[in-house]
Amino acid sequence: MITLKIKPGYVVKKVMGSYMLVSISGEESTMQTLNETGAFLWSLLEEDTTVEAMTEKMVSEYEIDAVTAKNDILAFTEKLRLSGLLDE
Repeated sequence: MITLKIKPGYVVKKVMGSYMLVSISGEESTMQTLNETGAFLWSLLEEDTTVEAMTEKMVSEYEIDAVTAKNDILAFTEKLRLSGLLDE
């Protein structure tokens, strides 16, 4: 199993009903909007975790099937990976 974690220096803030991904390190000017599910997944990535653990939590939280949850997680983490936001 591969362990995933976000890079330090980024936080998600809820601003007027939207979730904003903000760099707090001052090194990069990254700011992205996340939906509620993205913010939930981000919170799971704040600690070392695995896709399998995230899938279990997402199935429990959103009452979706494991295949859909895992596919959504893989798509989300790939976007983070391509943006350089995962600490691998």
